[in-house]
This record gives sequence, structure tokens and C-alpha cells, in this order.
Amino acid sequence: MFTLGIKDSFAAAHKIVGYKGKCEELHGHNFLVEVFISGEKLGDDGLLVDFKVLKDYLKDILDGLDHKYINEISFFAERASSAEYIAMYIYGEIEKRITGKGVLLKEVRVWESDKAWAAYER
Repeated sequence: MFTLGIKDSFAAAHKIVGYKGKCEELHGHNFLVEVFISGEKLGDDGLLVDFKVLKDYLKDILDGLDHKYINEISFFAERASSAEYIAMYIYGEIEKRITGKGVLLKEVRVWESDKAWAAYER
């Protein structure tokens, strides 16, 4: 089994509605996002998936989050804008793009600081 990992970042604001503490107030993060893809079979070119293709998928998704107020994005209308749900959102968006490409999306990890991360996997 081969595993690929890519990472990128974005800056955004959010607040955790109903949270009892500082995170209930509007604040921002410089989020770091890691994506892990796996698969058994390499293509004739010796690649599982071209890193550039994966990076482009992630950049496209993160461009929709960068410098935004996450709570206003429709996905977060009925759920918290927590790192956990941000990871779930990005996972779903990456999954749409790689379906049918013979690889498995293993995990999306979202770091909201250099000391704290949340991950989503199916």
C-alpha cells in the first residue's frame, strides 16, 4: 500500500456558537491542512496520483475558505465551524474530486494551531 500526503494552508475567521469560552467569540486561525491518499497500484508512470493534481484539488477547496467567515459557508449552517467539521468538509470536497481514480482518501487533518489538530476519515 502506498500513501501520499500533501499540505496547504488558509486563513479564516469563525466562532463556535454555543461554546462556553473564548472560542464563542469571533476569532481567526491560520489553518494548516494535510490530506492523505492511499492505493495499491501505481500507474505506468510510477505514480499513485500526481502530486500536482492533488495540490490543485486542495488549493481549489481552500480558496473557497481562505479569508472567509466560515460560519457563513452553507455547510456550516447546521453544524459548528469546529476544526473537526472543517476536516469533514474538506474530506468531502476532496473525495468528490478523486472518486473513480483508483485511490482511497484516508484522512484529512486540520491544524488550527501548531499544537492542536482534528482529523476526519471514513
